[in-house]
Amino acid sequence: MIANEIDFDLQGHRGCRGLMPENTIPAMIKALELGVTTLEMDASITSGNQVFLSHEPFFNHEISTKPDGKPVTLGEERGLNMYKMNYAEVQGYDVGMQPHPRFPEQQKMKAVKPLLSDVILAVRKWCSENNKPIPFFNIETKCLPAGDNLYHPTPDIFVNLLVDVLKKGEIENKTIIQSFDFRSLQYAHKAFPEIMLAALVEPDDKGSLQDHLDQLGFVPAIYSPAYERVDAVLVDACKKNGMRIIPWTINDTATAQKIKALGVDGLITDFPDRIR
Repeated sequence: MIANEIDFDLQGHRGCRGLMPENTIPAMIKALELGVTTLEMDASITSGNQVFLSHEPFFNHEISTKPDGKPVTLGEERGLNMYKMNYAEVQGYDVGMQPHPRFPEQQKMKAVKPLLSDVILAVRKWCSENNKPIPFFNIETKCLPAGDNLYHPTPDIFVNLLVDVLKKGEIENKTIIQSFDFRSLQYAHKAFPEIMLAALVEPDDKGSLQDHLDQLGFVPAIYSPAYERVDAVLVDACKKNGMRIIPWTINDTATAQKIKALGVDGLITDFPDRIR
């Protein structure tokens, strides 16, 4: 289990979004070079039920360029629904060349949204060539009730598709499935009890830790709140429940030091180079 292998788990958010195009193979490899212990990423599903990396199930206007070379606009992004596209269509869009408005340090390069299976292969290759252990993979199921059968399959199908890729890649024992959608965690807990789960919590969620545990119906391996929610009381409560606490997303060293001093078990960052 992760608790026995990693004292403090440094997770690279979407690989290392502050430095490289998010949720791409170059971002994952750069994060490994910077010494992360876990690669954090987001999973979405194509029309052909292929699992690929994307934070949204549509082409975000901040990072996407259409096959004709024109940038995706805010008004058209939600109509570019990748759950209605096959993977060949998804590959036609670039997600690495647009300057990111919130991450000016991000390197620009041609990049596409990769299949999860290809990410696993690339990570294995890099680790083998550099004599490094396989990292953990923290994979978010990007689903919500309003999007069922519109932007993604239902949680049971989503999780089954994801776990199939994990097992074929032989990394299910190195994987955490995380989600804001507790339905996918509940299904995974019953269907795949061997896989670690993490409950994600938004900063403005009105529920308490106990509320979230009651909603889940079980105690996950990891509680992963927005860092603004973290204080000594929450850290202590997580420890008493036998959970690791790994907040997101911390990008400055002062906040990282403050949060780490509270006794968290790791953190998620866009800038592994700063936080390391």
